[in-house]
Amino acid sequence: MTLTKKKQEEDGAPALVTSGAASAPPGPDTATETGPVNVQIHLRRIPLLAELSEEDMLRVKGDLRIRQYAKRDVVLQKGATGDSLLFLLTGSLQVVDVTEDGRAIGLRMLNPGDFFGEIAVINGSMRSASVVALTPVLVALLPRATALHLFSHSPPVANQMLRFLAAKVQRDSEFRALLSIHNTSRRIYTFLDLLKEKKEGDVHMVANLPTHQDIANMINTSRETVTRALMVLTQQGIIKKGAHSLIIIDPEALQKLAQA
Repeated sequence: MTLTKKKQEEDGAPALVTSGAASAPPGPDTATETGPVNVQIHLRRIPLLAELSEEDMLRVKGDLRIRQYAKRDVVLQKGATGDSLLFLLTGSLQVVDVTEDGRAIGLRMLNPGDFFGEIAVINGSMRSASVVALTPVLVALLPRATALHLFSHSPPVANQMLRFLAAKVQRDSEFRALLSIHNTSRRIYTFLDLLKEKKEGDVHMVANLPTHQDIANMINTSRETVTRALMVLTQQGIIKKGAHSLIIIDPEALQKLAQA
């Protein structure tokens, strides 16, 4: 499979411009594929790798392997060995966990350029959650030994990892607070408020909007309830739905609903 630059830009992926074929043997974190995946990757467009020294970049290029997954494939399995750090190149992923009664709970979304699987790599432990493809995706896998070398020998990577882990702790705290809200509509409004980002032109939006079912799984409600809540927000002129995004027309009104 060869990706053109136009297709990559449409998918929101880091620019893939360095030609080369890469493949990896199947393992706990990989999916079986019929042949090599031919991709062109500009590694410095991946935020964690942007400031690597040339020496470390050469090592990463030599060790990195690419995998492709279909929609709904399990990219990481909870309980598997943490033998690699992973980077999402194209598409969308969801981190999920399963409750004791068998319900899937979505924990967070992953977008192109994000890395994941870092806790098991750092601790040498098993994967603490699963990761599922919401769309067809390309994922890059970096062996644990190489990732640990970067964490300990590359100050820019170490600094980014510290900031990432601090933000993750804060985000997880906010998400736990969200799940404690008893009013379902307020839970949905708060979820959207947490997801929104400020873009150019002072536009607030939720890019790569999860499906209604995925949102329902993440905040412990039904798909029908999510659909009704979004319809109410649309009718009130607070949001406007795009193909795969949500434009927050009135972010202050959304925030007030979330805090009501």
